[in-house]
Amino acid sequence: MVVVKSVKIDGESLHVFKSSIYIFESSSGFTLELDMIVSEVAVKKYRNEETLILEIELEDGRIINSIMYLKILPGGLPQLNLFCELDDVQEYGDFEKINEYDAWFPNIENGITLEEIRKVEMPNEDVSLKLKLPIDQAEWLKNQKKGNLNEIFKELIYDYWKKQESK
Repeated sequence: MVVVKSVKIDGESLHVFKSSIYIFESSSGFTLELDMIVSEVAVKKYRNEETLILEIELEDGRIINSIMYLKILPGGLPQLNLFCELDDVQEYGDFEKINEYDAWFPNIENGITLEEIRKVEMPNEDVSLKLKLPIDQAEWLKNQKKGNLNEIFKELIYDYWKKQESK
């Protein structure tokens, strides 16, 4: 079985939690497929791309450089599915081959959780709040810088959250 050691997209290293690389055989031909569990940040970064330039380093030292098409797989853990057509399947003889009629596909989600992924790279979300506060607090909030407010609210929410969990 071929194992992926590292992946670079457009020259930038990508943290891959789990992956599977294989040859997919369909009636229209063969494709090299790379399924990866990545962070939500990575999915968000690449979601609107159609093709990416990949450098895939395998554990045995081989390096695959290719332009690959991107599919975002919905549901479950954050995943990227990258694929490219193959002309010469012979040079990938040791890769697992999956036929379009096979009932089995690599399940790379086993053994990893979203919480573990978020420990490595926590995504940030923009949030808008509408609050009714005393005027002195509202004025104070308006005078704060956005970065400062982000830190205050993060700390406040985490402190409150921990207190609620310990009850």
